[in-house]
Amino acid sequence: MNYWIQNLVPHGTPEEIGVIQLAWLGDSVWELHQRLRHVQYPLKSKELHLSVVKEVKAQSQSKSLSQIEHLLNANEMDLIRRARNKTKRIPKSSDPTIYSRATGFETLIGWLFLKDPQRLSTLFEYLEIKI
Repeated sequence: MNYWIQNLVPHGTPEEIGVIQLAWLGDSVWELHQRLRHVQYPLKSKELHLSVVKEVKAQSQSKSLSQIEHLLNANEMDLIRRARNKTKRIPKSSDPTIYSRATGFETLIGWLFLKDPQRLSTLFEYLEIKI
């Protein structure tokens, strides 16, 4: 399901984009990836929506980060740390640790989407094996 990422050509300078903006972008990339994974299931739109929502929640994103952390290099871990430290507004219904880890995951996804789509594809493939 990662073919759409593999054909991307890196562009722009993600270093000039703030971590919160990268998290915002990463959230949409992650959701699109989940939608592409689920679109092949013969479900009603509401069921598809609920399946995707389950995967894009902070708790699921934090879990996904846990599954790939051992694969990340020092620069990627530093980016995640910066994003976690930048998280200020946490929904009352969320655990602060889980929410900040999810923000770190989204930031990594956004940065890799712009900087290294092949690396992003590799991480997505690894996560699909873990599902």
